[in-house]
Amino acid sequence: MRGWDVAKFFRGFAAAAAFLAVAPLGAAEFRVPVEQFTLDNGLRVAFSPDHASPVVAVALYYHVGSRDEEKGRSGFAHLFEHMMFQGSAHVKKAEINSLVENNGGILNGSTHAEYTNYFEMMPSDRLELALWLEADRMRSLAVTAENLKNQQEVVKEEKRLRIDNQPYVPSFLEMDEMLFRNWSNAHSAIGSMEDLDAAKLEDVQNFFRIHYAPNNAVLVIAGDFEPKEARGWVEKHFGPIPRQAPPARPDLADPAGAATAEKTTQDKLAKVPAVLIGWKVPGKLDRSAAAIDLLSNLLGDGESSMLYQTLVKQKQIAVSARAGYDESAGPSTFTAFVVERPGTDAKKTVAEVEALIRRIQEKGVTPEELARARALYKSERFSSGFESLQTPLGRAEAIGWSALFDPDGAEGVNSDVARYDAVVPADIQEAARKFFVSANRSVIEIVPAAKAAAAPGGAK
Repeated sequence: MRGWDVAKFFRGFAAAAAFLAVAPLGAAEFRVPVEQFTLDNGLRVAFSPDHASPVVAVALYYHVGSRDEEKGRSGFAHLFEHMMFQGSAHVKKAEINSLVENNGGILNGSTHAEYTNYFEMMPSDRLELALWLEADRMRSLAVTAENLKNQQEVVKEEKRLRIDNQPYVPSFLEMDEMLFRNWSNAHSAIGSMEDLDAAKLEDVQNFFRIHYAPNNAVLVIAGDFEPKEARGWVEKHFGPIPRQAPPARPDLADPAGAATAEKTTQDKLAKVPAVLIGWKVPGKLDRSAAAIDLLSNLLGDGESSMLYQTLVKQKQIAVSARAGYDESAGPSTFTAFVVERPGTDAKKTVAEVEALIRRIQEKGVTPEELARARALYKSERFSSGFESLQTPLGRAEAIGWSALFDPDGAEGVNSDVARYDAVVPADIQEAARKFFVSANRSVIEIVPAAKAAAAPGGAK
């Protein structure tokens, strides 16, 4: 996913793993059951019952992310992910954590380019508690001056910890600014600290009123529950919350070509040099998306990938190499990240990566390579991991995204596998030729600050 993922790490992985266990299913026979309805206040609801294990996931997706922010107000979407844990009319500050965890559950939240989501995973008999907690903070979040000031400082500390004090990470944020010309797409979800400092309480209250409304959200329940009983609880707790005027949507159109072709940056925490290469590509709803994602598996997923085998094993100019498709609903990025061996010329590294791309553009991929890429996709989609469709949480999150963005609504979750199965080698070759061109590409050469200072004249 694009932007800064602010999801907190799960507590108690052993317990979580037990929650997630379900009977394995083959991809070909698997279809997610989905029932959809909409409350009078505009809240879209999707149910996906599965009685394989006595747990249930509740996911609430708000259609607001960093791309919905205004200039001078960057970071508000991320700020609100923090604010949502600061209490509401009937829940004290941070009490939502203890209420969920003391009832055997886990919870989390994360901010993305085009949405912000929250979830609870609970024992089945605690479903109503999860629904009540989410409804209470949707209706009556404590957006106070004290909480605002507190969370402004928390966000600053998070930026220092997870971005400023991590090697290479700032360059990934820079890449969006280099690739995209439209400010809505280019700025990071973590936002500007100056914008957050300048935020007034009224600005923040208005942001909550406009975006955290039932008609701007999707509620998903997946796992072990009875739909009739759950519908009664949803109507009871969410039904009285008033709708708001729909928020204006930004124009996400991005002019062709990268905004900045290349730059060299000094990284005070990097021990060895690296190269980050990015291409501006279409989002997940584009007809080319599945081919682009499969290309990322071939190019840079694991030690069997083309990048790793060529740059690390054969050429021995890198210590690690990977690639990934950071898909959003709108304009997205594809990146290749190579940590080089000391003494390697960055231009040589870029040339080697482009040679692999050119090979695909000219010769395509073999049926065997495509089958391997597709197997990687399906292993992630149908494993027992947190994002798998065979887990209540993975299913709830996939349905939530589809309900917000897919033309088929929540049912769109069932078209993904078919789209990947329909990809043929020529589709990957076409995507490589169309999007992986020099005019659409940006390069960041990352130089360790100590090395740059020692070099004659320093870094560029």
